[in-house]
Amino acid sequence: MDQRIIDLYDDFTHGGMNRRSFLDRLAALAGSSAAATALLPFLQNDYAMAQTAQENDPRIAAAMVDIPGPQGLKGYLVKPKDDSGKLPTVLVIHENRGLNPHIKDVTRRIAAEGFIALGLDYLSPMGGTPEDEDKGREMIGQLKAPDVIACGKAAVAYLKGLPDGNGKVGAVGFCWGGGAVNTLAVNEPDLNAGVAYYGGQPKAEDVPKIRAALMLHYGGLDERINAGIPAYEAALKQAGKTYEIYVYEGANHAFNNDTNAARYDKEAAGLAWSRTVEFLKKHLA
Repeated sequence: MDQRIIDLYDDFTHGGMNRRSFLDRLAALAGSSAAATALLPFLQNDYAMAQTAQENDPRIAAAMVDIPGPQGLKGYLVKPKDDSGKLPTVLVIHENRGLNPHIKDVTRRIAAEGFIALGLDYLSPMGGTPEDEDKGREMIGQLKAPDVIACGKAAVAYLKGLPDGNGKVGAVGFCWGGGAVNTLAVNEPDLNAGVAYYGGQPKAEDVPKIRAALMLHYGGLDERINAGIPAYEAALKQAGKTYEIYVYEGANHAFNNDTNAARYDKEAAGLAWSRTVEFLKKHLA
């Protein structure tokens, strides 16, 4: 697909324009409104593909749970069934659409790797993640930074206190959630490890507050997010933090999202995932 179309969709999904403007510009790039309409299914997420780890997977057990803290906060808690002993825990932070079927599937995938995983719904205090993606993005835009931090800290405290957890907590997030992982690392000293996929970076002056080990994944074509890498890496290095940075050449923003045909990169996603699992097992043991 024309990279200009992928970049246009990225701009739209991150608040750069309204839907009408997006469709008009897509039609101009595609050559006609009919061509633009034909392209939309390839640009939008197809959640029928979001079942890598099935809901009835015999290895895991899943349920929605209430999280103490902000009123109405809920999460999708998934636990391995057969592992004995106390397990490491991982907070999963969604993209800017909320806790959708894809992120629930990612949560199940992490649990299948031997972690207790919590897919937090940051929109639950506002009534929960809607089925309409545009509405979800609109609701994400209404969240205030202190509330996002409070929800993340409440989730960390919940996971840290689970009787079948080992007391160590990691976080992995994607897109908006990647930025939320970076922000949580600045504000939550009890976070042991954070993995941010193509997430916005914190201010350099806040980096010394970070205690968690970090793994940062970026798509090589993601110019918008990648512009912040040099300053972030310099601050991490100067502060003596534990971190790993990987840039996957030829991959777009959201390259891990296998429900999006236009941006998913199987090779980059597979390598990033294997690195993520190894990193979390190392730092949460």
